Amino acid sequence: MWRVAFFSLRPRSHLVWMDSVQKSAASVKKILCEAPVESVVQVSGTVVARPPGQENPKMPTGEIEIKVKTAELLNSCKKLPFEIKDFVKKTEALRLQYRYLDLRSFQMQRNLRLRSQMVMRMREYLCNLHGFIDIETPTLFKKTPGGAKEFLVPSREPGKFYSLPQSPQQFKQLLMIGGFDRYFQVARCYRDEGSRPDRQPEFTQIDIEMSFVDQTGIQQLIEGLLQYSWPSDRGAVALPFPSMTFAEALATYGTDKPDTRFGMKIIDISNVFRNTEIGFLQDALSKPQGTVKAICVPGGAKYLKRKDIESIRKFAVDHFNQEVLPVFLKTSINWNSPVAELIMEEQRLEFIRLMQVQEDDVILLTAGEHQKACSLLGKLRLECADLLEKKGVVLRDPALFSFLWVVDFPLFLPKEDNPRELESAHHPFTAPHPSDIHLLYTEPEKVRSQHYDLVLNGSEIGGGSIRIHNAELQHYVLATLLKEDVKLLSHLLQALDYGAPPHGGIALGLDRLMCLVTGSPSIRDVIAFPKSFRGHDLMSSAPDCVPPEDLKPYHIQVSWPADSESEKNSLNLHQES
Repeated sequence: MWRVAFFSLRPRSHLVWMDSVQKSAASVKKILCEAPVESVVQVSGTVVARPPGQENPKMPTGEIEIKVKTAELLNSCKKLPFEIKDFVKKTEALRLQYRYLDLRSFQMQRNLRLRSQMVMRMREYLCNLHGFIDIETPTLFKKTPGGAKEFLVPSREPGKFYSLPQSPQQFKQLLMIGGFDRYFQVARCYRDEGSRPDRQPEFTQIDIEMSFVDQTGIQQLIEGLLQYSWPSDRGAVALPFPSMTFAEALATYGTDKPDTRFGMKIIDISNVFRNTEIGFLQDALSKPQGTVKAICVPGGAKYLKRKDIESIRKFAVDHFNQEVLPVFLKTSINWNSPVAELIMEEQRLEFIRLMQVQEDDVILLTAGEHQKACSLLGKLRLECADLLEKKGVVLRDPALFSFLWVVDFPLFLPKEDNPRELESAHHPFTAPHPSDIHLLYTEPEKVRSQHYDLVLNGSEIGGGSIRIHNAELQHYVLATLLKEDVKLLSHLLQALDYGAPPHGGIALGLDRLMCLVTGSPSIRDVIAFPKSFRGHDLMSSAPDCVPPEDLKPYHIQVSWPADSESEKNSLNLHQES
């Protein structure tokens, strides 16, 4: 009496069941039974339909199996550091250390295959349907004024270094001047900054530039690109995307990248309290740009505990040096909030009307300078959403993709270390808003830019602008307003003088976009070989030390900090052995 043995095989992307046939069952079964999990085997046999009632609808290959005739063990797998199953929890450090094993998981296979499919569709849309040219730009370049910190690469010329570009910004503008009026590239970019869940020191963006285009033209192109490349199982992408000015986003959501999947909008209630007797509100409204703002937390009295409210108030003081007061207008709970007792009946009714307060809602109220008050409530809006969702309240539907254009950003911002000086809000090549050009020479801090960001579910997934194509204007912005050394950009200024066409572009953050599309908690789950939170490659131990003789041709030497002496000694011992 033969007993049937079943085994699972992963041939490329899906599991397949195998059934050993009678004539070869003993030898095949011995090979497959003795092969450790994740070993590489070669089998030959016949693909057949599974018997009625034994199909597995949860598997893509659940309707077939292989009747195995022969099997050969090609490579045995040693004991695994973790089980390659998505439901088995592993630390991220362990996953990154054994990334080649983690890549075998269903999650990583799905994410990277979907990423490849979307990039291919983007190429089709841009090249085949819209006449774009895929052009590679250099990775070794020179340091760019302003912006993020750049990685430096030593050269063999003493004291001279290359810089890894944080984007192909200058090159794509030079391509417009060179007559390539529609450029794109799947570009590798670099920033010498610490990693975050949505940022890596090296990252990929879909980089696009066009000549003779305006802001609307760029936006329509990107909307069509995303609609064309969007996975069919993620729902349709509705066009056009809504748009909002930077000022509106800040006033309504307290951020320039609002998550519009849920409400809890910021409401200005200054007029309600113009004649108030509440001291701190009087004090705030008496100052320039002083306002009273509030958000309504739905069901807050039911779901938020006293410790939650206290945590919110502590956050406001610690991070914004500002008071936030809970106000309960339609609930028996007060929690020692003195504001509700001091509000007159007429103010109370107007307050309820403006905030559209329902039973058990909690109002979080703050007073102060407009931008500071809005930024604080924007942070608390997200914090309250997190707290409510932990209690089971669904505010942000993970299956909903809410796109938003944010436009009319300021062209300049005051420097943090010296507010009397200006810095670019984005980069120094962004063109001023046509209506504000006259302010460049009198009140540059009031100039709006032709910059636009694309936001998805509260994350910025793209940003771009119409560029300055006039050499004289670009020189004025760099030298006079930003006080940058124009010699660093002499090549670009010179090129602009040779008949540069009007042009603009955008870059989509591919890693961040894929993270949202796949519902992954981190962009490290959509990158094949990412860096750790500290920017390290845990698999290969990069960055690594190099011996002094390897540094000699570059005319540099390492100055070891006191706390790194042990590491230095360890390196020397390794070299001697």
